[in-house]
Amino acid sequence: MTIDTLLFAIFPYIAIAIALVVTCLRYFNNRFTYSSLSSQFLESKQLFWGSVTWHYGILGILTIHILGFLMPRSLLAWNGVPWRLYILESTGLAMGFLSLWGIGVLIFRRLSQARIRVVTSPMDLVLLLALLVQVVAGVWTAIFYRWGSSWYATSAVPYLRSLFLFNPNLDVITTLPVMVKVHIVGAFALVLLLPFTRLVHFLSVPLQYIWRSPQVVVWNQRSIAPKT
Repeated sequence: MTIDTLLFAIFPYIAIAIALVVTCLRYFNNRFTYSSLSSQFLESKQLFWGSVTWHYGILGILTIHILGFLMPRSLLAWNGVPWRLYILESTGLAMGFLSLWGIGVLIFRRLSQARIRVVTSPMDLVLLLALLVQVVAGVWTAIFYRWGSSWYATSAVPYLRSLFLFNPNLDVITTLPVMVKVHIVGAFALVLLLPFTRLVHFLSVPLQYIWRSPQVVVWNQRSIAPKT
């Protein structure tokens, strides 16, 4: 068994299986923990700048990745025009830097604020470190291996689709640069960490708010008689 077989043909299935089982167990046995366990009341300024930039950046990157996975041919056709390729690559890199700034601020906040350190668990630090490595690998790839969106569609997408067919195609990724491999393995490592960390909170998106009846807020304040 080669290291590539272990990392890209076996580890992804182990990570997904553990994530599914533990996520279900956590949901049914300790549903209250399905949240980000906000520490905003302890410190809000750094949280705002870190959380907002992180979420905008990572959501933009995930959107590009998902669209590329679902429509690789359309992505390659888009990139066939140079100026459109430049726009996509520049946007992805900008989102990467935005995410990097956000995760950096969040890590600094966790380490520099005494009140935040008290409520920080070892798994919080493991998660932040894993996210940092993942973002750094992505930004590194975007800077030093140009036109990543095109070879993502021609190499990473076929590999990921082969995983869903339970027939991993390692030929398309074994020759990829080391940092690209780190980025791929890091994605499955985050899947593995999902049920053990605060990251699970993204599964509890309150979609029911969309169709829920408007909430009526009534102020019940005792009126003060005017002085005579």
